[in-house]
Amino acid sequence: MTIRAARRAPLLLCLALAAVSLLAACGGGRHGSFDAQPGSPSSSCLQHQKRAPGVEYTGGQSSDPTAVLEMMRFYTANGTRTFCDGKPPTDIDRRWAELYVALGGGADHVGAE
Repeated sequence: MTIRAARRAPLLLCLALAAVSLLAACGGGRHGSFDAQPGSPSSSCLQHQKRAPGVEYTGGQSSDPTAVLEMMRFYTANGTRTFCDGKPPTDIDRRWAELYVALGGGADHVGAE
């Protein structure tokens, strides 16, 4: 190994580790992820959640703070709106609302049903 190659080795190792970290963070679907309806043209009504809260939200120290804050922000702004299909909240919707309140959100920011 030349001196030049030896000097490059730590840099290449750092770049490889950074790339692996970024790819790991972006890869794979999240289980129990909250749908904050980013593609909805209007947030005048709510869509039903399709998945129950996962460890990203319920894992305590293992929770994903960004995911939790996104969910909290969404319910604070939109939680009292009716569902677009006119139906009451599902069991999964209730679990998200209960989690919102358990994490410190105001009960007045989520539907009463």
